Amino acid sequence: MITTYTEYLDYLEQDRIALNRTMTLQYYIFDDIWKFQRVMRKLEYLTNCQGNKILKLYYKLRYRALSNKLGFTIPINTFGPALSIAHKGTIVVNERARIGSHCRIHVCVNIGASAKDKYAAPTIGSHSYIGPGVKIYGKIILGNNIRIGANAVVNKSFLEENLTIAGVPAKIISHQK
Repeated sequence: MITTYTEYLDYLEQDRIALNRTMTLQYYIFDDIWKFQRVMRKLEYLTNCQGNKILKLYYKLRYRALSNKLGFTIPINTFGPALSIAHKGTIVVNERARIGSHCRIHVCVNIGASAKDKYAAPTIGSHSYIGPGVKIYGKIILGNNIRIGANAVVNKSFLEENLTIAGVPAKIISHQK
């Protein structure tokens, strides 16, 4: 969670590196995913640090417009630094979910609450890869350095680190080093 201006700048730099973007005018103006992440981080900063209310409202409206354009439903303060969104397309994340740093996420991903308890959302460790079409739901915990294969349905915790999981329901495919 961003709590200082220095952290805000650090999050931006880590996101830029994770997305493999250079500081060129082309990426700054025309890259919608990079624009979305910059607006998201600015809104997080303004929300967490009691920023100017008018500026906060402006960024909230920009954030909503970009979310609708790109198909993202990603609440602020859910992802750590070095977020890499692979493509435009549907991504839905519950506001109570917590995802660590260095997450690469693809399209058609749903990280949500359980059907019985809307407050029971997943916690995902750092250095995660979430493949296309993955569904993660319920009060589960996924360890660090986890890879989730395309179209997997994850409904139970995997506390070990360095795993690859896949399938419906998800199970361990391999242990990484």
